[in-house]
Amino acid sequence: MPGHDSSPQPDWRYDMIPFNVERIDHIVLRVSDLQRSIEFYGQVLGCAVDRNRPDLGLVHLRAGASMIDLVDINGPLGVRGGRAPGDEGRNVDHVCLRVDRFDEARIHEHLARFGLMADAAQRRYGAEGTGYSLYFPDPDGNQVEIKGPSET
Repeated sequence: MPGHDSSPQPDWRYDMIPFNVERIDHIVLRVSDLQRSIEFYGQVLGCAVDRNRPDLGLVHLRAGASMIDLVDINGPLGVRGGRAPGDEGRNVDHVCLRVDRFDEARIHEHLARFGLMADAAQRRYGAEGTGYSLYFPDPDGNQVEIKGPSET
């Protein structure tokens, strides 16, 4: 499982990062009532269904240039993610940042300097289509996904 070591990096510089974050690609919300959430984000915010994956219990909503993904906590994907949101209201599965380039080896090397271990890159669907991405935790255990350009 990817991990984090918060040891300080005194020789760190911005120009050492092997990518530039361009924007949030998508955010994934774990929801208890998928249809209610589709209606809320559609009717209140104007987010239309971009792709529906009933085989996973996953719906991708278009939110401008980004996406909001809704995962049914009782669906095939949702049951793998743990419990439903509790009274504290936490239900964000992960946030995905779109980066300008994706060199998996350089990204793993960069993350390792901070004691971070990421999973292996995989092809995944996002706001611009399918491209490579990987996951790693922030210091509080929140999952961060970085996603490269979509394949054309």
